[in-house]
Amino acid sequence: MCLTPKKGCCLSSVYTRLSEHSLTHRTVNASALVSPTCSLQDYMLQQTMLRVKDPARSLDFYTRILGMMLLQKIDFPSMRFTFYSLGYEDKADIPADVKERTAWTFSRRATLELTHNWGTECDADLSYHNGNNERRGFGHIGIAVPDVYAACKLFEEQGSVSAVAGRRKGLAFVQDPDGYWIEILSPNNMFSLMSQVKREREFVSGLL
Repeated sequence: MCLTPKKGCCLSSVYTRLSEHSLTHRTVNASALVSPTCSLQDYMLQQTMLRVKDPARSLDFYTRILGMMLLQKIDFPSMRFTFYSLGYEDKADIPADVKERTAWTFSRRATLELTHNWGTECDADLSYHNGNNERRGFGHIGIAVPDVYAACKLFEEQGSVSAVAGRRKGLAFVQDPDGYWIEILSPNNMFSLMSQVKREREFVSGLL
């Protein structure tokens, strides 16, 4: 769906088209909110995978700067790649036995899997698409924190990571070493942020 305004097209028509293409609450309630069957109730979102160029830099960023824990590292020599599973877990809970640790790692919710194809760190011309340059697709991952401002200050103190403040107060973005965007949010602040967006949308529509 392309929403780029054509020559001579006013903004009001663009907003109208945006509204027309959004799913109605009735449609969402009729499909996406249907209770899962018994056979699906134990499903969960287990991981998001990102390819990284230099695992040393990426691990430093996600553990030291963002505070994640390395849950497990698994090498695949025949295919020349390694993946690193990270998440927000207590180190004391990680099993010592490799088999138990593997099962435990893959039972954690919403982990991050960093995949490193061997040799990419030595390729000066290689870079990964972060999903936000043309053509866009993947957007970002989100990290929930108690206080966005305090978190951004800590990021900058620990690793000279510049937090990019969004248009909304109490919401920020940082980029990892490969350029992937990470949203920094506070759960208790999200309702007021969403309400602000809706008010601004209605205000702009009234001006057109």
